[in-house]
Amino acid sequence: MEEGLRERKKRETRQRIADVAMGLFLAKGFDNVTVAEVARAADVSVNTVFNYFGTKEDLFADRQDVVVDLPARVLREREPGEGVVRAFRRDFLDAIAGRDWRYGLNQGSDVFAGIVAASPALVARMREIQEQRETALARALADELDAAPEDLSPRLVAAQVLAATRLLGAYAADRMAAGEDWTGIEPDLRTQAERAFDLLESGLGDYGRRAPAAGASRASGGDDGDGDPEGDEQQGEGH
Repeated sequence: MEEGLRERKKRETRQRIADVAMGLFLAKGFDNVTVAEVARAADVSVNTVFNYFGTKEDLFADRQDVVVDLPARVLREREPGEGVVRAFRRDFLDAIAGRDWRYGLNQGSDVFAGIVAASPALVARMREIQEQRETALARALADELDAAPEDLSPRLVAAQVLAATRLLGAYAADRMAAGEDWTGIEPDLRTQAERAFDLLESGLGDYGRRAPAAGASRASGGDDGDGDPEGDEQQGEGH
């Protein structure tokens, strides 16, 4: 009982420090706040702050472990008969409906994105977190599907799915930053999300296919796409 109480107090202290730090970051910008300021505002010592957070960037990314595990959790919790892309489609659309923070759709996510963009240290940390998310999802895919070590498929799938969700979240944040209301953003975001997941689910084979110039293949005797050069038989006849 006493051990549970001690752990609870540690969690509360950690959360209070993180909340105070985020308030200061929002008010002054990440690079303009020192760890000493955070400690004073949270009424703890600097050493106490570092007992819970190894770096100042850790104060900002206090939910990093949860964020890194989220994609693998979507994979683990997909429904029977549900493919990977379909699971992420469902999860992202659910997040739109609830304006959930897990894809950066919550109110204030545009402010969060602005703080990150203004700090090279945070840009680097967010890139690191994205790489960790991708690695964790690829590893979970490889483990579940028993993929061979040389099989790139889990890494390719993880990279494409997470690139789609990241770009969709950035699309929403950019429009929020421009002052648009969520009631106008939400339907467009749903359309963009459906289109993105359609592309992932059906494949990119025909996307961006350039139409051949009229008569170009026949005039040049080039390949018509079936592997056999057009006009070969005609050229062979009469010789």
